[in-house]
Amino acid sequence: MQLRPHQEKAIKAMSRHNKGQVIVPTGGGKTICMIHDAIEQFKSDRLKTIVVVAPRILLANQLCEEFLEFIDDVDILHVHSGETHHDSTTNSHKIEEWHWRSKRNQLIFTTYHSLHKIQKATAMLADTVYFDEAHNATQKNFVEAVEHHSMYALRNYFFTATPKHSFTPFKIGMNDTDIFGGVICNVGAPKLVRQGYILPPKVKIKKFNILEDKQEVAERDSQHLLETLDDNDINKSLICARSTKQIVRLFSESNFILELENRGYSWMFITAKTGGVINGKKVDRETFFNTLNSWGQDPHRRFVVAHHSILSEGINVKGLEAVLFMRKMDFIGISQSIGRVIRKGDASKTFGLICVPVYDKVGISTSKSVQAVVDTVFKQGKPAISVVRS
Repeated sequence: MQLRPHQEKAIKAMSRHNKGQVIVPTGGGKTICMIHDAIEQFKSDRLKTIVVVAPRILLANQLCEEFLEFIDDVDILHVHSGETHHDSTTNSHKIEEWHWRSKRNQLIFTTYHSLHKIQKATAMLADTVYFDEAHNATQKNFVEAVEHHSMYALRNYFFTATPKHSFTPFKIGMNDTDIFGGVICNVGAPKLVRQGYILPPKVKIKKFNILEDKQEVAERDSQHLLETLDDNDINKSLICARSTKQIVRLFSESNFILELENRGYSWMFITAKTGGVINGKKVDRETFFNTLNSWGQDPHRRFVVAHHSILSEGINVKGLEAVLFMRKMDFIGISQSIGRVIRKGDASKTFGLICVPVYDKVGISTSKSVQAVVDTVFKQGKPAISVVRS
């Protein structure tokens, strides 16, 4: 496994600390750090259990496939409600049975939603837990299970590009070092850009006439998105919509589809409510993401993919050139979305394009937030920290 200098730094920090936060920009290869550490742990004379926690089922499955590219001769268990061809259960008693029945090293992939199921398997304690996109661990519903593993697992590591801190006693943040440990490794984005591991973002904010007429909302959205695509000659773009309603309205109540097809674009969208849709055909999630990655790697394919939140975090989508913000997000959401388009592609891709079409008050606020994140992460070299104050 070929490690980059910042990955070696993170792995060395993990070898010196049994708990801590590893802050690495999106696209910096946090997963490789986990995999390398797991390989070293599995060299022990005794069998070990490693738990990998993700915010979404889709990401848990993706992480499993990435781990198995480098690790074999292990038993795999998934603890979530999603489909997988590996052993899977959310029954705490069955988790314990699986644990004690296994005669090999163990990798367990779960989500923050299902982590408490492992907590309730009281006779099973993890040797190491990797918390991916660890800012999710601060959510009220997850904190108890996270704190349990932080207390009882031998080693705990919290990976994120976007930490979440709290300055109120009523909510938990990653600045609670009793749970999350201190920052043991912090890699700045400018360094990774200089070394050629990720691309710099390029922000383009275009102001349109601000309209208050609600009757032609879908047509207005269509016009502004098409003009943004045309102005920047974008082949593969991610649209961050304000809601499922906006997505459905855009693709059904305007000429957006017709105009896309006239320009040679394919189209797709996915939301929790509608599922995945590709060129008008509803598909399952596996088909959706396989198609998305296939299109992303096809140099001749032009497409747009719209979503509300599913594609923002952690999901490795290949080939995207630009992200178009139609909604306001916090620092975490903006930074994670930018991370989808700053991964390196072919030699012709030299930056990730960040477009904000501004035509109402939401757009004005979004443009300011996007620029603030880019300045913080890519100019000052600091992580985009979301702060809770009340």
